[in-house]
Amino acid sequence: MNISKVYFTDLRAKNGDNLLQKLQRLIKTAGIGNIDFENKYVAIKIHFGEPGNLAFLRPNYAKAVADVVKELGGKPFLTDCNTLYVGGRKNALDHLDSANLNGFNPITTGCQILIADGLKGTDEALVPVEGGTYVKEAKIGRAIMDADIIISLNHFKGHEATGFGGALKNLGMGCGSRAGKMEMHSAGKPHVDQDLCIGCKMCAKICAHDAPQFENKKAYIDHDKCVGCGRCIGVCPKDAVLPASDESNDILNCKIAEYTKAVIQGRPNFHINLVIDVSPYCDCHGENDAAIVPNVGMFASFDPVALDVACADAVNAQPVIQNSKLGDCKEEERAAHHHDHFHSIFPETNWESAIEHGVAIGIGNKEYELITVK
Repeated sequence: MNISKVYFTDLRAKNGDNLLQKLQRLIKTAGIGNIDFENKYVAIKIHFGEPGNLAFLRPNYAKAVADVVKELGGKPFLTDCNTLYVGGRKNALDHLDSANLNGFNPITTGCQILIADGLKGTDEALVPVEGGTYVKEAKIGRAIMDADIIISLNHFKGHEATGFGGALKNLGMGCGSRAGKMEMHSAGKPHVDQDLCIGCKMCAKICAHDAPQFENKKAYIDHDKCVGCGRCIGVCPKDAVLPASDESNDILNCKIAEYTKAVIQGRPNFHINLVIDVSPYCDCHGENDAAIVPNVGMFASFDPVALDVACADAVNAQPVIQNSKLGDCKEEERAAHHHDHFHSIFPETNWESAIEHGVAIGIGNKEYELITVK
């Protein structure tokens, strides 16, 4: 059985040694220098954060990674693709404005920013997925595919549709063009529990496709219009909007794994997860709820699957922060979910499906050796 190496450092910092230096030491020890960066274009895939959200990774971390790439002779740029939903990153101009608002610019990060799928999210490369079950040809932001090397710099946190968001989510969903995101989301379409709905119309305000409709002051989802992005699930104040089924979320996770394969296959790739500010929802939200567990540390690996598993294990080993979405779960509920923190906060999700499918299609291993870097 293959075992991948995952490198870890905690968030303790002594006088004269800060966290950015520890991050650089981590990725160098993990072997990033074994990649030939000389005069290569290097896409650093990151989430710039939706305006109003404060859980996204600070630009300081991006600069630490970009500086190492430049030290090794590479030409780094930060990148992401436009969103499927209404918000601050739905086109390249708004996306860049949002990135700047959240502190990302060439001065703070030491490199340029490119929105990979262009002005309207239509600049995409069609990438065959070898052995794909659900996706035969992934639609990936062109600038990402034009790069020689891909590095993912990921905020590890919860997610209402996939269980958690880490390397696979940032690479698979994050690198998809708008059409690619629609393809991944199309398997799962939410529905409304009419008994819980209060008719506030928050779901309608967030939807870019006019899918939420109202009858007798109660919402329902028009599945002919819905693309299954799940934004309505996150904004509903009464949790009245529910995912379609476990199967649909499993298919979503499998598609994300196949899109990840399209992004990383055939070229050098390296992955970094920061397990800090572990919010229950994605950074795509215009807000962030309280962290569900204490900060853990920083992880790095050449294997995105093993990296995500190691981070999930680390989160699940942490105590519960009481004044949080996880803290709202009763102890018997957490026990029923085997103290899997992500499954406790989103019982309809199954993050293991992305991991198992990632192993099946050959993008990584589930087994890992955790190596601590001081």
